[in-house]
Amino acid sequence: MDSLDQFRLNKRVAVVTGGTRGLGRVMAEALAGAGARVAVLSRHADQAEASARELQDAAGPACRGYGCDVTDPAQVTAATAQVIADFGQIDILVNNAGINLRGEIEQLRLEEFRQVMETNVTGPWLMCRAVAPHLKARRYGRVINIGSLLSVVGIAGRTPYAASKGAVLQLTRTLALEWAPHHITVNAILPGPFLTAMNQSLMTDPVTYQAFVNQIPLGRWGDPKELSGVAVFLASDASSFVTGAAIVVDGGWTAR
Repeated sequence: MDSLDQFRLNKRVAVVTGGTRGLGRVMAEALAGAGARVAVLSRHADQAEASARELQDAAGPACRGYGCDVTDPAQVTAATAQVIADFGQIDILVNNAGINLRGEIEQLRLEEFRQVMETNVTGPWLMCRAVAPHLKARRYGRVINIGSLLSVVGIAGRTPYAASKGAVLQLTRTLALEWAPHHITVNAILPGPFLTAMNQSLMTDPVTYQAFVNQIPLGRWGDPKELSGVAVFLASDASSFVTGAAIVVDGGWTAR
C-alpha cells in the first residue's frame, strides 16, 4: 500500500457539526476532498443543505445537509438516525459546532455562560452518545473534537469559552479510554488564532490583532485551510494508533 493511501477516506461517511462556515466548513471540504461522503449539520437546515451541495459539486462524493441544534437531545437523535438511514453508516464524527462569548466575569450573565457550555460541551457529549451504539456495533470510528489553545492555557475575559474547551479536552481523553476496546479513536484538535468569522471582532482591532500575533512564534494568524491536513489525518487509517491525543495547531503559542 502506498503511504498516501492511508489518508484516503473512500467509502467513509463523516458527520461535521457546524459545518457550514469557518473551520467546520474547511474540515468538511477536506474530508470530502479525501473521498468521504459528508453529512453537514447546522441549526439552519437551508444553510446545511446549501453547503452540502457545494461540497458535492466541488469534491464529487455524495453529501447531504441536516438541520440540527446539537444542544437538543431529540434533534441530535433524529439527525443521527437520519444520516445512518441515508448513508447506511457513520464512520467519522467531527464535533465542531461552537460559540464564544467574551467579557470579564462580572459583566457576563449566567445565561451566557450556560449558553456557551451547552453548545461547546453538551453538544459534543450528546453527539457522541448518539453515535456510540452504531460505532460500537461496527467496531470502528474516528471522533474528532474541536477544542482550542484555551483547552490548555488561559486568556483573560474568556471564562465561558476556556471552561468549555477545557471540558472538551477531558471529554476527549475520557471517551478515548472508554471506547478503545471498541476500536474507536477519540482525539482533539486545539486550534490557535485563526482568521474566521468568530474572531472578526479581534481581527478588526489593530491593537488586539497585534497582541495576538506577538504571542505566536510563527508571527501570524492561521489560515483555516491549515487545519485540513490534521483533520484528514485524524479521520483516516493513518491515525489508527492515535487516541486520546490533543494536536495543537497554534503557530507555536503553547510552546512558549
